Amino acid sequence: MIESAMKGVEFWIVNTDVQAMKMSPVFPENRLQIGQELTRGLGAGGNPEIGMNAAKESKEAIEEALYGSDMVFVTAGMGGGTGTGGAPVIAGVAKSMGILTVGIVTTPFSFEGRRRAVQAQEGIAALRDNVDTLIVIPNDKLLTAVSQSTPVTEAFNLADDILRQGVRGISDIITIPGLVNVDFADVRAIMANAGSSLMGIGTATGKTRARDAALNAIQSPLLDIGIERATGIVWNITGGSDLTLFEVNAAAEVIYDLVDPTANLIFGAVVDPSLSSQVSITLIATGFKRQEENEGRPVQASQLSPGDVIFGINRRPSFTEGGSVEIPEFLRKKGRSRYPRA
Repeated sequence: MIESAMKGVEFWIVNTDVQAMKMSPVFPENRLQIGQELTRGLGAGGNPEIGMNAAKESKEAIEEALYGSDMVFVTAGMGGGTGTGGAPVIAGVAKSMGILTVGIVTTPFSFEGRRRAVQAQEGIAALRDNVDTLIVIPNDKLLTAVSQSTPVTEAFNLADDILRQGVRGISDIITIPGLVNVDFADVRAIMANAGSSLMGIGTATGKTRARDAALNAIQSPLLDIGIERATGIVWNITGGSDLTLFEVNAAAEVIYDLVDPTANLIFGAVVDPSLSSQVSITLIATGFKRQEENEGRPVQASQLSPGDVIFGINRRPSFTEGGSVEIPEFLRKKGRSRYPRA
């Protein structure tokens, strides 16, 4: 995600493990070691309580890193120590500062064991209470879209790339000018205090590429339930210089036909000259909190990945040309501040 150099996004890495941070491509000044007294530069040992206390110890440093941000994405692999315990604390600090706070996290693969699964669920519950919007991506869902010969390392890379696309799908709408521009206030209106959210990603080529990309996003294995239950939809369509308004309309019709007529919808359309024949769509369905409260259960019955907590910050950067948008192969087949932070 960090290597993708998203426009208008400033990356920070947060960890207790000094050695792990040294391997990160993040600028040294954006590496935040937490819990120096508690862990003395070592990891959290898979213990979320240590991760939580480490973040609490470094609350002032976290506040300083977040200062001046409009929007913060907190991403982590849940189930381990630092991410599971630290992410809710970081998110809580951001939200208390009046920053629009979005959590995008993954849950462990089943083969990682029950302990990690249980810890992930507990961490997600804590994180949900400290963010405006929470997107949970079950790693097991990715297994439905890859072949049985996919190496373990590639599976983890795919999970990381989904996190990247979730951040990019939202940040591009705000920071990159396009055929249709969306103001930050529009995004805040849909995502503030929205509760659980879901994400779908689709890409396509050919004559009906826009419509097909929309269908692929709606049918994405990442969506646990239908988007018709959402009270808000944020979606972004990206194509090459040949992207037409007719195609944007075709994609919109597919999405609008499924959602509740009273839902609040905003979208962005971005032209990326590097995309010649491909159209990609990222869709975020928000506002499931109401259904959760009415039915007394969470929308996602996700099963329950560890490591660094990465957050990005949006600080109303200067608009620039769109960068390339890379879509993983398995999804293609499935048919203060220099920058904002995510």
